[in-house]
Amino acid sequence: MKDRPTDIDETALASALGAWGIEPATLTHAPVGFGDHHWVAADAEGRRTFVTVADLAHKPHCGRDAAEAWTGLSRAMDTAATLESALGEAALVAPLRTGDGETLLRLTDRYAVSVFPYVDAPTGHFGQVLDPGARRLVVERLAQLHGTQSPLMTPTHQPGLPGRPVIEEALTDPRRFRAESGPYAQRCHDLLTANYAALRAVLDHFDSGTARLASDASTAATTVVTHGEPHAGNILDPGGRTLLVDWDTVALAPPERDLWLATDAPEDLARYAELTGHHPDPDLLAYYALRWALDDMAAALDIFGARHPDTADTRQAWDGLVDAVTALTDRAAGAGQ
Repeated sequence: MKDRPTDIDETALASALGAWGIEPATLTHAPVGFGDHHWVAADAEGRRTFVTVADLAHKPHCGRDAAEAWTGLSRAMDTAATLESALGEAALVAPLRTGDGETLLRLTDRYAVSVFPYVDAPTGHFGQVLDPGARRLVVERLAQLHGTQSPLMTPTHQPGLPGRPVIEEALTDPRRFRAESGPYAQRCHDLLTANYAALRAVLDHFDSGTARLASDASTAATTVVTHGEPHAGNILDPGGRTLLVDWDTVALAPPERDLWLATDAPEDLARYAELTGHHPDPDLLAYYALRWALDDMAAALDIFGARHPDTADTRQAWDGLVDAVTALTDRAAGAGQ
């Protein structure tokens, strides 16, 4: 997140790092990513670690509320740490364990802390189009991940949409976006009202795809360990070392959950099939692309349905909502041709 959170006590956060044997001389907020908050901790000798504080109240892919999200996120972090043992440090950046072997600690009822090695390497950004060579390396890294035996604690991806209730409520009653809630509420009302029919059609199409996925035994038989969000923003040194980061979405799922986001090039998908023996299913690739846009829509509506200011984060959320609705309505228009 770009905005420095006002409800996280940085003194308490610095103290919590003691569980990892870290005594930070400095704790610098890092305005990167979206969803979690980040800091760089440096000790008196200049050794750095990357600190992530997750907002358990807004992690629907990990659980329906903060208590469930704690369990889901703990399993995800433990999975990533175990995967590092199997794949090696050259494949991913995994959370460090505390002296008691934990990968996640509570900061408050709402927030949880994880710590990662600091890797001094360039990262990509969401929406970045990688060159063919870098893209191929990502596909090969995913083939390596997908071929790894799944750790016992790996979460299982559930078909459907965790944020569906948020979208349903917003479409059923756009008036819930009251102007006094913040600067983007009226814009949400207008956006949803103008695109209501198209969004309903997309949701119906998505529900049909979810039902097919849930009932398809062959799909269930091909589940693998997926990262969940292998876009350029979650890759350190894209085109070089190709280190996967940000593991809160790791889960057992069809390979297409990762592949649609990594590439749409036939030669890359053919390379994946060559390495794994699995030929990506075009319908599943399209399903997960649709799910991504709906996830983005739900996350933004969750923000704007409550009281909110005008900040860098809410501007980013608004841009994401417009992009998601545009992608969804374009899809509805294409399906109607």
